Amino acid sequence: MFYNFDYMIFMIPAFVLMMITSWYVKSAYKKWSRVASSSQMTGLQAAQRLISAGGLFGVKVEEIGGNLSDNYDPRTKVLHLSKGVAETASVASLAVSAHELGHAMQDSEDYLPLRFRAALVPMVNIGSYLGWILIMIGLFLNYTNLAWIGVFAFAGGAVFALATLPVEMNASNRARKLLADSGLITSPQEMRGVGTVLNAAALTYVAALATALLQLLYFVNLVGGRRRN
Repeated sequence: MFYNFDYMIFMIPAFVLMMITSWYVKSAYKKWSRVASSSQMTGLQAAQRLISAGGLFGVKVEEIGGNLSDNYDPRTKVLHLSKGVAETASVASLAVSAHELGHAMQDSEDYLPLRFRAALVPMVNIGSYLGWILIMIGLFLNYTNLAWIGVFAFAGGAVFALATLPVEMNASNRARKLLADSGLITSPQEMRGVGTVLNAAALTYVAALATALLQLLYFVNLVGGRRRN
């Protein structure tokens, strides 16, 4: 019922955008991971220095597996760095480390958009699971109002994707300032590399928002079409 030709019409642009974005992120990271930073600090060393410079003494740094799996966990106050970032003294490593520390700074300051996004998580988890079930039952029983409730529940994913954008943009802005103020990045070339890596990463969140919106529009069209019929 759901995954038909109409679904592909809505989602093919999103799939193409995600593929292009993924390629661009990997390409930007690969290019600037080959450019050594003038500070000669690995991502792990830079993170430890920036933690001290930013007064984030409660934040710990741990290495994790995976590629570009870096993240900051506000529950445990742990910054996780992938091996490629943690052990490499490159412009890309500095950009990734500083970006994740930007999230740690947001956490320490109770940054409102970050709190708002975190508050959405339970709703999104329930909505993404329950939404399509309500849509399916509503359409099967020809109870359109129930299907619309499912659409609204499913819309939480798009709201979450939208709420993520300002959080990530702010973390990237903080990263640029952290690297410049600390002296870890000094030359225009290095700053350009940092900007390229951070901008490429930001595009993944734009692509995620576009995907969520297109999927939501498909369900709106599906339920709306059933009502018209």
